[in-house]
Amino acid sequence: MKSDKAEYFDVVCIGLGPAGMAISILAAEIGLKVCAIEKDKVGGECLNVGCIPSKSLLRMSKNKYAMTKLKNLKLTSDEAPELKDPFTLINEQLDYIAHKKTLKMFEDVELIVGKGEASFIDSKHVQIGDRVVTAKNIFIASGTLPVIPPIPGINDVDLLTNQNLFQLEEIPKSMTVIGGGAIGCEMAQAFAKLGTKCNIVHMADMLIPMGDPAASEIIEEVFKKEDIDVYNSKEITKITKEGDEILVHTKDGLVLKSEKLLLASGRKIALDSLKLENTNVTYDQRTGIKVDNKQRTTDKNIYAAGDCTGGVMLSHAAMHQGMFAIMNAISPFQLFRYKNYVIPWTIFTDPAISHVGMNENDLKRKKIKYKVYTAKYEDYGSAIAEDVGIGFVKVYANNFGRVYGVSIVGEGSGEMINEWALIIQQKIRLHSVMFLAHSFPTMGFLSKRVAEMWMMEKMESSNLRKFIRIFYKRM
Repeated sequence: MKSDKAEYFDVVCIGLGPAGMAISILAAEIGLKVCAIEKDKVGGECLNVGCIPSKSLLRMSKNKYAMTKLKNLKLTSDEAPELKDPFTLINEQLDYIAHKKTLKMFEDVELIVGKGEASFIDSKHVQIGDRVVTAKNIFIASGTLPVIPPIPGINDVDLLTNQNLFQLEEIPKSMTVIGGGAIGCEMAQAFAKLGTKCNIVHMADMLIPMGDPAASEIIEEVFKKEDIDVYNSKEITKITKEGDEILVHTKDGLVLKSEKLLLASGRKIALDSLKLENTNVTYDQRTGIKVDNKQRTTDKNIYAAGDCTGGVMLSHAAMHQGMFAIMNAISPFQLFRYKNYVIPWTIFTDPAISHVGMNENDLKRKKIKYKVYTAKYEDYGSAIAEDVGIGFVKVYANNFGRVYGVSIVGEGSGEMINEWALIIQQKIRLHSVMFLAHSFPTMGFLSKRVAEMWMMEKMESSNLRKFIRIFYKRM
C-alpha cells in the first residue's frame, strides 16, 4: 500500500504487553494521538498466558492444599477437596480483567487488535492487514515467545507451554516439567498441590539458577516433601510416546513418564514478523534490538522497550522501560536511563523467592568487600506462630552499611523486596533501616532485624564501647 494513504499518529506502538501498555497509556494521557497494535489480546503474554493466570492457579492450589492439610488427607486427586475446572474460572477472571478493567485505560487510544501482525514498510510506515499507519515515533514492544529446543521427538508429542497451559480442560494425573526456573518451579508446585504427580528435569545444577544457592536448597527440600521429583544436571536426549504417556529420556539413562509435558526452558525474542530489514534498526535474533540509554534504536525515530531488547525479561522491567522510552521521546533531554534503576524479582513458589541487586558471585567477581547478615524466619515468633517459619532475609553490605544486594526466601518476600530495592537505588544505609519503625508483627520486621544485626556488630568494637563508657560517666 502506498504511504500517501497512511493514517498519521503522534505515536505508534507495536505490542500491548507490559511495555506497550505503559507507552500507549502514558502517551495518550499527555495528549498525544496514539495507535496501539496487538496481534492477539491486550495485555500480551503477562495478562493472558503468564504472570496473572499463573498467580490465580497458584492461589487456588495453595487454598486446596491448605484444606487438604486441615482435613489430614493424603494429597491425591481423588481424596483431596474437589476443585472443579480451575481453568474455566481462570479464563473468566482474565475476561473480566481485560474487558472491565484493562480496556478502560485505552479509551483515548486507537486500538488495532487481532487484525494480524504488524510489519515495517520502511522506517516511518507500519502495515497491519490493509491498514498503514505512520507516526513521528514508532515504539516496538513485541515481547518474547517460548523456546522450543531441538530435542528429537519434541514435535511428535502434545506439548504444553505457557501459551496453552491455561486452556487445559482438566487437571492432569502426571506432568513432567522441562526447566527449573521461575515458570517451571511455580507450575510444578501449583499442579502438585492440585493433585498432579510432577517431575522437574533440567540441565542446571540447581533449581532457580539465577538465585541464591541457599534458596534453591530450601525449595528442593520443600518440593521433596510435596512429592515433586527434581532432576538437576540432566541432558535430555529424546522424547518418545508410549500409549497415552510421554517419555523424557536423559543421557544417563533416566526415563520420566507422564501424561503431560510442560516446556518451561526459556524464551526467544519475537522479531520475525516485524520485517526490521526494511528499517535502519540494528538487531540480533538472539540478543534482541539494540537501544541506547534513551531506549532509542539505531533508527532515530524508532524506540524499543521490554523483552525485545534482551536483558532482564520481567514484566515490571518491561513496564519500566516502556515508561522511560515514551518520557525520553517527548523530551529534548535524556530524562531517564533504565540502567540506573534496580530491578527486583520474585518467584511465587511457596515459600516465595525474591532478590534485588548483586548476588555473592557478582560481588566476588567485582572484588567488592562485603559481609553477609542473615535473619531467619525460624527465629521469628510471628513466623513460627503463623506456620511460615521457613526462609531468611539475607543482606550483602559493607562495614558502613551500604547495601549491595538482598535475597529473601519466605512468606511475603515479594512485598518485602521492594523496600530493599528502594534502599539500594537511593543508597540508603542500614542505620536508616534500623531506625525506621516497621509494623509488627509483619514479616517485613525481619528487614529491621537484619539492620539491627549490622548495628550490633558495630557495637562490638572495643574502642566504641570504651568511648560510650567514658561519655556516659561524664553525663
